[in-house]
Amino acid sequence: MTIPSPAEIQAIVREGVPLAGEWGVEVLAAEGGAALIRLPAKPVLLRPGNTLSGPALMGLADVAMWAALLSTTGGRDDSVTSTMTVNFLRPAGSGPVLAEARIVKRGRRMLFGEILIRAEGSEEVATHVTTTWAVIAPGRV
Repeated sequence: MTIPSPAEIQAIVREGVPLAGEWGVEVLAAEGGAALIRLPAKPVLLRPGNTLSGPALMGLADVAMWAALLSTTGGRDDSVTSTMTVNFLRPAGSGPVLAEARIVKRGRRMLFGEILIRAEGSEEVATHVTTTWAVIAPGRV
């Protein structure tokens, strides 16, 4: 199996989730069930208080987990989010943010992952996300 490059995974993500393209989501790294993606600053993603909105952060987390998953499947996967638990720990700010996703456990039917989101340039986690995905083999629905 060929491991797709971050640029190839970014293209897959932007095609599969057009909103990721509109937001300018960038896949910086993706390999071995982990991914690092960047959401650039965009005024349309802010909420009152001049910080990134919850929906933007949740969407970013979901896309980050898919990028991590695509890094293990040769860039083809039809799995879907089953659950997502989001803990907003502090404001992420109004600038770019980074999401680090990793697959914690993958079974035949379910996948469990974790995503940490922080403001670019900061080590403090702003949002902690855990997620479960239903594994769907490519070509099967």
